[in-house]
Amino acid sequence: MIVGLGIDVVVVARWARNLADVAAQVFTAQELAACADRVDRLDALAARFAAKEACLKALGAGIQRGGLRQVEVVSAAGRAPRLRLSGALAERACEARVRTAHVSLTHHEGVAAAVVILEATKTRRRRAPPEPWTLDTVSSGTW
Repeated sequence: MIVGLGIDVVVVARWARNLADVAAQVFTAQELAACADRVDRLDALAARFAAKEACLKALGAGIQRGGLRQVEVVSAAGRAPRLRLSGALAERACEARVRTAHVSLTHHEGVAAAVVILEATKTRRRRAPPEPWTLDTVSSGTW
């Protein structure tokens, strides 16, 4: 069951102007090290920043409720990125029964973006709606 969805978009050049001043407040040492030798370092860090913001949105938490360093983007060669939460954000996710965090990062031509979907364990089953409902088809034809 999806319990949260967040998206964030970053204009890399504008964001990068302040990077030197805020890098230690935003990123963990592991995140900075993972991007240090990349040719697209600024784009990669901007996408990670977008993922952190998207995660906060998905949890319904602002920066004041949970620092950006409490969301860590963990990546390994050949694998999709993962999110690691700590502190108050980890507690908030636990309370919401978040079991899985899906994250997608992208950057292209000066823009970086991320989407985070939080999936939780099933909760108590709700009663069926009083009347049947259907989802209208928006488009039809051959796929």
